[in-house]
Amino acid sequence: MGCAEKEIWVKLISCDEVEEDFGAKIERNGAPPLAVFRLGAEFFVTDDTCTHGEASLCDGEVFPNGEVSCPYHGGTFDIRSGAPCKYPCSVPIKIYKVRVIDGFVWADLEQA
Repeated sequence: MGCAEKEIWVKLISCDEVEEDFGAKIERNGAPPLAVFRLGAEFFVTDDTCTHGEASLCDGEVFPNGEVSCPYHGGTFDIRSGAPCKYPCSVPIKIYKVRVIDGFVWADLEQA
């Protein structure tokens, strides 16, 4: 018999506080910051720190194709999958399962 997957859902931010095509940085007590992105009516949660440098992805540009650029070196990541899309980014960023409940974005921080 296998172990059940553990889920830790955390309420992050009001949907109204996340501008479309922008990221909102979520600071967490002693934990790495998260980024909440909005593309149309969809929300995505990723780690906020670029894996190539110590830049906040929330300070980068969000493109209509779902990529976010690192403000330091211009590399990009797909905010839906975390995959690096443009050099010099080569290591994926973590992404998290998202739910919208009663106008708030929630993320499962256990399952990246």
